[in-house]
Amino acid sequence: MPINLLPASAAAFAPRSPPTVVLNTKVEPWLTQTLKRINRVKRPLNSAPQHMRCLTETLAAPSALWTLCSLMLQKAPEADLRKDSNPLVEALFNYQLIHIEAYVVHIDLVLENEVAFKLTPETIEALIEYHKDVYSVDIAANTWDWAEKEVHVKKLQEDFVQLANKFVYRTNALALEGMEDDGAGELLMGRSEEVRNAVMALFIPLLPPPPRVVDVVRPVPLLASSPTPSNWWSESTLLPSQPAPVDTWKMVPSSPSPASSGESFQSVWASMGLDDLQMESPSPAYSQPFSTSAQYYSAPQTVTPIPQLPLPSLLTGGMQCSTSAGFGGFEWDRYQDFTMATY
Repeated sequence: MPINLLPASAAAFAPRSPPTVVLNTKVEPWLTQTLKRINRVKRPLNSAPQHMRCLTETLAAPSALWTLCSLMLQKAPEADLRKDSNPLVEALFNYQLIHIEAYVVHIDLVLENEVAFKLTPETIEALIEYHKDVYSVDIAANTWDWAEKEVHVKKLQEDFVQLANKFVYRTNALALEGMEDDGAGELLMGRSEEVRNAVMALFIPLLPPPPRVVDVVRPVPLLASSPTPSNWWSESTLLPSQPAPVDTWKMVPSSPSPASSGESFQSVWASMGLDDLQMESPSPAYSQPFSTSAQYYSAPQTVTPIPQLPLPSLLTGGMQCSTSAGFGGFEWDRYQDFTMATY
């Protein structure tokens, strides 16, 4: 893509000079008709150099000024405007019409097919005066105060001076069809609206500094790994309660068989005498076991009380003390048939 180059006369604060014109070897018919229309004295236009010479002399004349657009602006700050019930009176006393005038500095019909305009010194001065006396006063009054407000307003004024002197409007070369006698002219086909928007974009608003962000000190959240004096996360709380493992060979059946119970009690009664047998008081039917371990729980056990058997000394004197003696239907020789069940 070719680089868009402008002549030195288009630079900021550069004095006006004749425009630079670049044409093809074959000139466009619309350009030939335009030059013939504006020239009072007929000039030969048979070649590209003749068209170039005619364009340069016509647009370099002091009267060759183009009116790009017109702006309706205030004469004074908003606080000093005149108030009247008649809107026409207010418009006449409070507003002014500024014509944005420019001159041609560059014509390129080979690469870019464009024409470039630069604002006149009078237009630049009018815009700078409005920005300083009206626009800056209004934006300063409508913005809250801070320490460096005046410095920012002055900086905006200095920047606007640079932007107004650098402003160059570039558009299609067909805009030259609006050229009139002595090289003056106006933009056609709605191009004036483009210039109006571009000029108003030079008025940058005053932006106050953003408010300072205050750091809020928040307490550090308590994590599970943080040590605490109350020891909330103890191991006994986190571990679920599980019963102690029991080997299957140690488990006692709930209802033992009579054969195994009889054999075991035969050895017990055979090894001990009647005098050695002491009956203990029956334990309660239900008791709550106590375990020293806080992590386990054992189910309560029910113990069946041992029936109290009559001793031989309690038998009546008329009966013989023998294994065949009976008391109340109980026969001692059948003691092996009774079992002692412990649950």
